[in-house]
Amino acid sequence: MADPFIRFRGVSKAFNGRPVLAGLDLEVARGETLVIIGRSGGGKSVLLKHLIGLLRPDAGSILVDGRDIVPLDEEAMAAVRVRFGMVFQGAALFDSLTVEDNVGFALRRQGRPEAEVRRIVEERLAEVGLPGAGPRKPAELSGGMRKRVGLARALAVNPEAVLYDEPTTGLDPVMADAINDLIVETRERLGVTSIVVTHDMTSAYKVGHRIAMLYEGRVRATGTPDEIRASTDPVVAQFIAGRAAGPIDVRSLA
Repeated sequence: MADPFIRFRGVSKAFNGRPVLAGLDLEVARGETLVIIGRSGGGKSVLLKHLIGLLRPDAGSILVDGRDIVPLDEEAMAAVRVRFGMVFQGAALFDSLTVEDNVGFALRRQGRPEAEVRRIVEERLAEVGLPGAGPRKPAELSGGMRKRVGLARALAVNPEAVLYDEPTTGLDPVMADAINDLIVETRERLGVTSIVVTHDMTSAYKVGHRIAMLYEGRVRATGTPDEIRASTDPVVAQFIAGRAAGPIDVRSLA
């Protein structure tokens, strides 16, 4: 891959002695949308948290635009974080703040002039289909609207890359498809690099240039949506078909 914007090299991470990432190698090209799939607890969200410095690997390197971010101190890492926008699974809005204050939160912390903050907030809310929603509180919004506000907040700082953690979880199929469209529109309009973590294969096929499957802490397979859909790898095929590995003892679910 020519000029990858993001590169994981031999990244390992364990929690309480349990490996979650085990020498993982992965590259993301500038401007592409990479979708990461895999079983629950397989390290997908952990991978995103490493990119923004919420977690540090036990071993390996993580390069952003050619620079290894692993050894950076907190001040240097803060400069890296502003290059990324993060859309959290539950939107992670501040319930006590209005939509306008949520979207403008990082801008105000940067000391931007108030008139500039208000202009950017209005533009970003319009871009995600929520013009005029600024005075509302998160509790007044539907799940899909909260996801849109989360995206508007991520885009407010004009990031080079956007990270999406389960963007369609908890949404009905119609709203999930609207969020998928918004991810594609955002990429095409702004040219951002995107990483999308999801269990939703309909979403994965629609938004991704490439799909990478994590399995046992490493990348098991990568390919275009068509290549992943046609994969003969039994682990990949089982996952995308949604089949259990074998008979399930229902007593274990009680």
